[in-house]
Amino acid sequence: MKLSLIIPCYNEEETIDLIYKEVCRVLDNEFEMIFVNDGSKDNTIVKIKILSEIDNRVKYISFSRNFGKESAMLAGMKFATGDYICILDSDLQHPPSMIPDMVKALDEGYDVAAARRTDRSGEAKLKSYFSRKFYSIINKLADVNIKEGAQDFRVMKRKVVDSIISMPEYFRFSKGIFSWVGFNTKWFAHGNVDRSAGSSKFNTLKLFKYAINGIISFSVVPLRLSLIFGSVLSILGFAYAINIVINTILYKSAGTSSGYASIMSGLLVIGGSVMICLGILGEYIARIYIELKKRPAFIIDETNIIKL
Repeated sequence: MKLSLIIPCYNEEETIDLIYKEVCRVLDNEFEMIFVNDGSKDNTIVKIKILSEIDNRVKYISFSRNFGKESAMLAGMKFATGDYICILDSDLQHPPSMIPDMVKALDEGYDVAAARRTDRSGEAKLKSYFSRKFYSIINKLADVNIKEGAQDFRVMKRKVVDSIISMPEYFRFSKGIFSWVGFNTKWFAHGNVDRSAGSSKFNTLKLFKYAINGIISFSVVPLRLSLIFGSVLSILGFAYAINIVINTILYKSAGTSSGYASIMSGLLVIGGSVMICLGILGEYIARIYIELKKRPAFIIDETNIIKL
């Protein structure tokens, strides 16, 4: 079985040679390496081209700009020619030494061999906490079940990849897509591995946006929560209005004071609630707007892959 390795890269000039040497060390000759240069600003593509000139197993796809890792993985899957397709990062945090055992799992009958991280040693405590909470929240809200610590690092059979690339959405959350398509999966646990070189391209803000994208892509619960929240406020407002009418009729209390504080409090609570609900609705509408444009998920600047 031919193996295609998809390696997304963004400003990873320091790791290209390292990942190439490690892959060649642990695998036999029946594989291809597809580096996807995601609009890097450094010499990433230069390093990849040098490797492609000395090893015809090295392929590359270079984007016209930075489209994001999700688009890079999609491009790699679309251009991969192997019977088995592996996705892994270039920084060696996804250990290539695990690939032979993952391939063996597919030979034994599994459709997917996926890696999950079992500890976050060496990672900032706050980042680790939010990562754990993300899995807890999305599994409660979404219609998919994502294992805690699940990674994009996996080996898949061709039929699995075909089902993934058949999904046309622009906003892609691969962890959710991998779970949604199903198939028989074997999980491989491993500890945290430090980057071989360079620095992480995911800061806290990017991780937060990634989490929001995942929740919105696979759940309509936020919309339902806004409906419930609005309904509760409406009921409370209606009850408060009845209370005012009763007090006015029975006790002539209306007009005895300005009521400025209560009025402003009510306006602030209701106004803030309306804005939150409109914000949630706006997120979904914005995605509908962009999806309807049917823009491509990526634009290729150059490649050495001949797509038949």
